Amino acid sequence: MTVVKDEPGGSSGEGDIREAYVPSQRRIERERYKRTRSRRATAIAALSTLITGVVLYLVVVNAPGWPRTKETFFNAQYAREAFPKVLEGLWLNVRLLLICGVAVLVLGMLIAVARTLRGPVFFPLRALAAAYTDFFRGLPLIINLMIVVLGVPALRLQGVTVDPILLGGTALTLTYSAYVAEVFRAGIESIHPSQRAAARSLGLTNRQALRFVVLPQAVRRQVPPLLNDLVSLQKDTGLVSIGGAVDAVRAADIIVGRSLNYTPYIVAGLVFVALTIPMTRFTDWVTARMDRQRAQGGTI
Repeated sequence: MTVVKDEPGGSSGEGDIREAYVPSQRRIERERYKRTRSRRATAIAALSTLITGVVLYLVVVNAPGWPRTKETFFNAQYAREAFPKVLEGLWLNVRLLLICGVAVLVLGMLIAVARTLRGPVFFPLRALAAAYTDFFRGLPLIINLMIVVLGVPALRLQGVTVDPILLGGTALTLTYSAYVAEVFRAGIESIHPSQRAAARSLGLTNRQALRFVVLPQAVRRQVPPLLNDLVSLQKDTGLVSIGGAVDAVRAADIIVGRSLNYTPYIVAGLVFVALTIPMTRFTDWVTARMDRQRAQGGTI
């Protein structure tokens, strides 16, 4: 640390003491060592990645069945044909994600709250909520979709839609709300009872304590797993194609059925991956940020 003191003078006529920080030689060497180690680690990582990629490429292209596989799964002509149709169908998947995502969060929250209600009078509601989560978490999504998309129209109920898009979205909501409800319930039960007690001591009712004290903290704590569930929902919107809805997967399936070439499936898969990666990275960022806040003792 170097202190520079000016002579009295200027408009104020008073001395001006300024402090200028000068790092020590040891600190300079430590920072230089850290930069050197970081550059070396980056270079090693890049080199190892390059070597791994080259080895995998050589293994694949030298396989005996690679020419036939390339023609069947990586045909540029069918990729160009499928890409615009897959993108057109992807808009349906995006709409399903947005609508079903909101419905899943709302229904999941209601079920979680029902499961955490106290008092013997709420036992039937708690039992129904528990039975709902147990049933739909245990039932495979594909079977749920078949039952709803194919079974509901067979009942010929008056006033009930037979649109495979609406029915498929309903099946997705039923299944994912059970998973999200357990995420919310875990967050609610992670709040220490002293929070409720403090809220009650301030004159809040049980409902007000749940709404203004417990739920805000529970939701903040469960943001990363909730985002993970939304990422899974984003991928599973492609399953509505089993009812005939023309989404990205169904658009690829139509071309495959006509050409007997599976390249459109690869195109659809890559489109879903490109759509999923931003949300996955955002989830990782939120998780890392909350971990840093916990480590620093901040509010989460």
